[in-house]
Amino acid sequence: MEDGTTPGDARNRAVPAALTVGLDVSDQYSALCMLDEEGSVIEEGRVRTTVSALTQRFAGRAPCRVVLEVGTHSPWVSRLLAELGHEVIVANPRAVRLIAESDRKQDRTDAEQLARLGRLDPRLLAPIRHRGEQAQQDLAFLRSRHSLVRARTALINHVRGVVKAHGARLPACSAPAFHRKVAAHLPAGLRPALLPHLELIAHLTHQIVAADRQVEALSAERYPETRLLRQVAGVGPLTALTYVLTIEDPRRFRKSREVGPYLGLTPRQRQSGVRCPQLPISKAGDRYLRQLLVGCAHYILGPFGPESELRRWGLRYAPAGARNARHRAVVAVARRLAVLLHHLWVTGEVYQPLRQEEQAA
Repeated sequence: MEDGTTPGDARNRAVPAALTVGLDVSDQYSALCMLDEEGSVIEEGRVRTTVSALTQRFAGRAPCRVVLEVGTHSPWVSRLLAELGHEVIVANPRAVRLIAESDRKQDRTDAEQLARLGRLDPRLLAPIRHRGEQAQQDLAFLRSRHSLVRARTALINHVRGVVKAHGARLPACSAPAFHRKVAAHLPAGLRPALLPHLELIAHLTHQIVAADRQVEALSAERYPETRLLRQVAGVGPLTALTYVLTIEDPRRFRKSREVGPYLGLTPRQRQSGVRCPQLPISKAGDRYLRQLLVGCAHYILGPFGPESELRRWGLRYAPAGARNARHRAVVAVARRLAVLLHHLWVTGEVYQPLRQEEQAA
């Protein structure tokens, strides 16, 4: 899922159309079910999941409400149908459990369920808002870089594990320097097996370095607002650009505090009567951005993090000796950091790490 629920999205408050269409999108064909104002099925069928087929089916038709679930094809399908003049609602799968957990799950019935839920009240579907095409392409570039880093990490772990299993150890070093520093320490009997891995690690490192330069160039040329976010120590170009591309439009949120739940950094809730247990965070929204923010929080709370109100608050949040206190403090700082970045983006303020002390002085 690309995005979480979007507060205040104007498209979700559109005037209901006379016809409601449920569209269950699949790779080859998409099942559709059309309901009239009274909820009666007036058309059922399927259409190829291609631009030409969907355009032919929906172009020239009176504006209607089209409901589909988040999926691989939902970004371009929703943009296409919106360009054809229809009201498009992209349902959050977390809110449509009656479809995913149905005992009689079929494409035809799924399309009808989507249409009936969309006709009744779109808010039941917790509609999400897909990002624009340009932002989606740029974010795909960042995800590709992330896949390169993960591949390199897996290869490095494999090399270290094989060497350790033969009674030797490789020297500690950073991932970018791994292929240079460990080559001379490989056991002679393992060199034929592991040297190709080192060559592949070197190639991946070269590609990652080139991607990092591209991230810097992309931030400077197309997304200058990332400079506002990079004022916070620990927030680098990768985190700032991923944050901007994921949020895309900061005005989507009425308050900066709404960014925390959007990124899945607030606890889940399961209240029942007087019981309100403490649960882990929801982990909704974009997983990659959440990982980057948690990494920034580790730096802020770590030994090299500069003094700031955010750091001091996080250290107070985790008293020494408390169970799982460090983990909770990192998540809490990541949530506050997400709120802070949104505030800096919207207001354009100059970040003051110790604002209260400076004001008091």
